[in-house]
Amino acid sequence: MEVAQAKLAVPLEELRERISELGRPRNFFQAVVDHGSTARTRLIAEVKHKSPSAGVICENFDPVAIARKYQVGGAAAISCLTDTVDFGGELEYIHAIRDAISLPVLRKDFIVDPYQILESRAAGADAVLLIAECLRESEIIDFQILCVELGMTTLLEVHDAENLCRVLNHVGFPHPGYSLLGINNRNLRTMKTDINHSLRMADLVDDPRILVSESGITAPADLQRLRGHGIHIVLVGEHLLRHDDPEQAVRALLG
Repeated sequence: MEVAQAKLAVPLEELRERISELGRPRNFFQAVVDHGSTARTRLIAEVKHKSPSAGVICENFDPVAIARKYQVGGAAAISCLTDTVDFGGELEYIHAIRDAISLPVLRKDFIVDPYQILESRAAGADAVLLIAECLRESEIIDFQILCVELGMTTLLEVHDAENLCRVLNHVGFPHPGYSLLGINNRNLRTMKTDINHSLRMADLVDDPRILVSESGITAPADLQRLRGHGIHIVLVGEHLLRHDDPEQAVRALLG
């Protein structure tokens, strides 16, 4: 329903025209994948107002101010929720954040239609989230091809080992420099988080450099444990947003 309404409001031709007026996307993949040091973690810091599991997370919500503080604190990239109903997001936040900072920005939303990928790029996004549990393999492949054509990075997220095995062959398609693999530590059936889930799933992946551990990360010790299994990228939102000063929260987490 939301996608159909968006298509009526902004036709594809208009999206393509907007995209043609933009420069190349910022390189999200390069910003977070560390090809050298194994002693540090790259942080994708998330901007969101609320969530179904936690309710309102940040009372005085200012997405641009939060993103600025994340960058100063040492984040490598930004994740921005754009789903309005469940997360209190807006698509317009992406351009606003991107105009204020130099970090690449991921649109985090439920992508189910190629229109949304073009919509994301037209809104300034440098990367999009693809949730494997919500998509058929053919859709994942088509969406990845479209993202590469637009110069965008994909963060392909899985939770269940079954879905990881289903999509492993598609990670890095059609170009390895545009594809990340996210492990969601939150069990969406119980809503509980456990970073041990990332550690177990990492054993199934040949190249852990592209792995992103998501949810349940709250302390430098968590980052150290993840690095011990070759995971050097994390996505953190709620933990940072519950602090009065997101900049200091980033610094404290990164150590």
